[in-house]
Amino acid sequence: MSKTAAAVLAFAALFLCSVPMSAQFNGLLPSGNVYGGVSYAQLTNVINQQSYKGWNASFEALPFVRFPHLGLVGEGAGFYRRGETEYDIMGGPRLSANAGKWRPFIHAMAGIRHLDSSGLTYRPLVIDVGGGADYKLWFKNFSWRLQGDFMHSHYASASQNDYRTSTGIVWRF
Repeated sequence: MSKTAAAVLAFAALFLCSVPMSAQFNGLLPSGNVYGGVSYAQLTNVINQQSYKGWNASFEALPFVRFPHLGLVGEGAGFYRRGETEYDIMGGPRLSANAGKWRPFIHAMAGIRHLDSSGLTYRPLVIDVGGGADYKLWFKNFSWRLQGDFMHSHYASASQNDYRTSTGIVWRF
């Protein structure tokens, strides 16, 4: 089993085990959501743009009572290719709206990228601007997410402009 499949399976198991517990903690958890899915990216390795596959996960809290459509997001992602691995840890605000079964959103995040390429390690700042939409599923509190992002970083005397798409399951609490 690949690392990506194992990560997605573990995340799905976490979702399924935590659903019954949500009834016990009703009112104790802040409102928000947790997302886990697969990701495909066009990432620049110093100067060459290449395709990567991996995973993407995020936690969104909606702590502002007066602004129910403004959330704070923490996100992590991992991408893999022969001889290369990349991990991104980012956070920032997300603005969303509700339109029937759809919940479109946009976000702006910043964080750190850890790139290991053939033994060389880089840790540049990464800026992410993107958005997507959640579609409410027939299961209570679950949605399906489609997300796209533009990521910018600068290392090894060059700017990297990368693109990522993700899809997966969202659990709302």
